[in-house]
Amino acid sequence: MGGAVVTGRVDLVGGGPGPIDLMTVRAWRLLVQADVVVMDRLGPTEIRAHLRPDAEVIDVGKLPGHHPVPQHEINEILVDRARAGKRVVRLKGGDPFVFGRGGEEVIACVVAGVPVDVVPGVTSAVAVPEAAGIPVTHRGIASAVHIVNGQSEITAATLAALGDDDVTTVILMGVGALPRLVAEALRAGVSRERPVAIVERGHHPDQRTTHSTLGGIVLDAGRIGVRNPAVIVVGEVARAGMLVPQLVAAHSGAGG
Repeated sequence: MGGAVVTGRVDLVGGGPGPIDLMTVRAWRLLVQADVVVMDRLGPTEIRAHLRPDAEVIDVGKLPGHHPVPQHEINEILVDRARAGKRVVRLKGGDPFVFGRGGEEVIACVVAGVPVDVVPGVTSAVAVPEAAGIPVTHRGIASAVHIVNGQSEITAATLAALGDDDVTTVILMGVGALPRLVAEALRAGVSRERPVAIVERGHHPDQRTTHSTLGGIVLDAGRIGVRNPAVIVVGEVARAGMLVPQLVAAHSGAGG
């Protein structure tokens, strides 16, 4: 028995859009107990102040077009620390399985024989528009959501979603690709008047929302210097003040 290998575990934790009080209770518990925390650039970075003093914190954050720690090395870090008997938390912004490469990390752990679990997080595809008062679905206006990685090729399915009045298209990591996406959508016949909103740094004190249309958003975004991190919303729910008339009517009815 003296030769037995001590094996730790890996938990992929969704940290939500940033504020630590938007994490789940399970996420918090795992983080404050962790021996090792492997962190992204986005997400609840303030959690550092609540980690164990002896916890090893490894920053593997990516910037657009710049990945200082490649994914295969992140996988190796997780497996290596777990095989050393450590409780490892891989902390991600949003949800691990929404453009977070969580599936790749699960596969790496399973292949290595390392116990692994996934803790869901509040995805920025919903939470960031919500912070700006934009519901991704709304009865009578939008009954479906299409979530896109802005760095990927624009597919026929995405063009169809952009042109469908009943669909909200949410684009993550798409600021740099915005001119290309708009040009292809307009060539495909999507209306220039389709409402668009860009929400920068959602759920942070310096959050900013820009409302425009498909035909005007590239110029508007360039004029004010829109930057990542940002979520782009295309569809009727992105129309400025979409919820306001209903809220006014509801309050008027209650008072009458």
